[in-house]
Amino acid sequence: MTSPNHALGRALEQERTYHDTCRAALAAMLDAADHRVATGADVSASGADAETLGHRFRSHAKELREQPPGSLFFGRLDQEDGQSHHIGRRRISRHPADPPLVIDWRAPASRAFYQASAGDPQGVEVRRRFGWAPFSKGDSADLTSLEDEQLGRGEAAGASAIVAGEIERPRLGPMRDIAATIQPEQDDLVRAEPARTVCVQGAPGTGKTAVGLHRAAYLLYTYPQRLRRSGLLILGPNRTFLSYISEVLPALGEIDIRQSTVEDEIARHDVRAHDSGAAAVVKHDIRMAAVLRRALYARVAPPTEPVTVPDGSYRWRIPVHELERIVAEVREETPAYAVGRERVRSRAVRAVQLQAERRAGPMGNAWVRRIGRSRAIGGFVDAVWPRTQPEEVLAELLTDPRDPLLAPGEREAVRWDRPPRSYRSAKWSAADLVLLDELAGLIERPEGYGHIVVDEAQDLSPMQCRVIARRAAFGSLTVLGDLAQGTTPWAARHWREQLAHLGKERADVVQLTTGFRVPAAVIEYADRLVDALGVDVPPARSLRRDGELTVRRVENIASATVEAVREALEHEGSIAVMATAQDTDRLRAALRLGLPGGLPGRVTVLPAALAKGLEYDHVVVAEPSAIAEAEVRGLHRLYVVLTRAVARLDVLHSRPLPPELQGF
Repeated sequence: MTSPNHALGRALEQERTYHDTCRAALAAMLDAADHRVATGADVSASGADAETLGHRFRSHAKELREQPPGSLFFGRLDQEDGQSHHIGRRRISRHPADPPLVIDWRAPASRAFYQASAGDPQGVEVRRRFGWAPFSKGDSADLTSLEDEQLGRGEAAGASAIVAGEIERPRLGPMRDIAATIQPEQDDLVRAEPARTVCVQGAPGTGKTAVGLHRAAYLLYTYPQRLRRSGLLILGPNRTFLSYISEVLPALGEIDIRQSTVEDEIARHDVRAHDSGAAAVVKHDIRMAAVLRRALYARVAPPTEPVTVPDGSYRWRIPVHELERIVAEVREETPAYAVGRERVRSRAVRAVQLQAERRAGPMGNAWVRRIGRSRAIGGFVDAVWPRTQPEEVLAELLTDPRDPLLAPGEREAVRWDRPPRSYRSAKWSAADLVLLDELAGLIERPEGYGHIVVDEAQDLSPMQCRVIARRAAFGSLTVLGDLAQGTTPWAARHWREQLAHLGKERADVVQLTTGFRVPAAVIEYADRLVDALGVDVPPARSLRRDGELTVRRVENIASATVEAVREALEHEGSIAVMATAQDTDRLRAALRLGLPGGLPGRVTVLPAALAKGLEYDHVVVAEPSAIAEAEVRGLHRLYVVLTRAVARLDVLHSRPLPPELQGF
């Protein structure tokens, strides 16, 4: 009789051999891709077709070449019909026409890997998961374990040790993909239809960011022509965050996706001025959309005299009342400002054309173009609908803000103390760039994207939301965030209002409340703050019971931080010390002096303001009350900081803790 250990060892050897086969096939795929690039597209194709094929060949070769090292599959499905499919991050086959050795996790056949259960096996007899050695580069010898779930027999296997091990693996370097551990509720969001806008309210550690990135990869795989033509954009809160997520999409086979911030998208000018807090709040307020529209269209003036257009020996005359009608009709149509200007021109030309045709019959296109370029028509258009630039409009507004939508104190807050001689020499603030983008969108509609993934969306101001809405007018969004983590002065308190600013007020709002990364002890401690945050979100919960939480009152924060980091270095994984911006330099200096050899590479000291979206195995929070008092929404910031730990959290305080955290 074969022992279970012998059977397991034999199964592992078979799978390792299969992995070697897949590795050889992947190498052959890369050689074939390089050969296609070298030989070029079919020489009989037209120039445009050859260029298109060449680009496709180069892109495919680049994707294969830049695939991060790692295991080639993480699961297997044995079907009722006798077929077996290995599931991995990309399709692998010996030849494009051959059955795949590995099926891409995004393919329809792979969905059962994430959705099948003992109660609903979906034609799956056995679901197998593979365990790989931590930080494996994809050597077959690193395949160390496997688990089988007998779904066809209705046997529930319970919690997967392999899934738990992957989720709880120490966090070093950039964010990893979660293709091997996607849960059914996450899979539903990942595979949502491309036209569907989804808002994910996700508690800390629920994987909302990973869900958004995997949805981007899924949409590009499933609808490549549609989205590569219209574009897909990932918007993160800052460059630190984008660096953190940078390796997820390449690991999933997608390397040419634009990853940016709202600030990058609207960077018409360098930021050379800084607003007061009061001015920034006013400029980010939704009322500024109406203020800017009125400032722009205040430049449109009613005609005051008829227009006379010379045409050879004739002079055509357009009376004032007809010119007034033209301008009024165009204004009622509310086109983009530049489009409205051309409509006024074309309708004035049409008025002349009708007179000419009543006298001499149809006029040709050359005649129409000549009349449109005439000095009389051009002068009329410039008088009633003048050409302008966003900078010119905003400079006039900030020099003398008069709009009654703003209170007197708000007008004074945004008024320039020393106006520039010309809008061309103006120095613009970060908030000004948002307003300039609004004006640019009023003058000429920007090109949009087919889909935009927006992370940390709760922190966007109404005016920043409108930046995104303009670029998604004909596309869809994946909106990711957590109202409890809103830290900007204008952070959202309700998703419906935020979605309305994004132009998607009817979008579905889905809540992810079960955490897989942050341990229960840490989540439960941070949840003490939720009632004080003024937002309607359910308390988070975690499936992990392995974390450690320590709350200590100390005499000296600096020396206690050094000791906490020294103890943390005895464990695997990344370590972060988080404090107010004023305290970070002092704590960094103390760590450099107090640790043997100085500050290790896996230890990061960062201000609380930069913690959002990041995760570390061990987090040391220094003086929580100082973090809470440092800004208007300081308790929200503290909530963010407390939920960055995925293994151990040390809370050090020499002052009394915020009331919500006392009594631990």
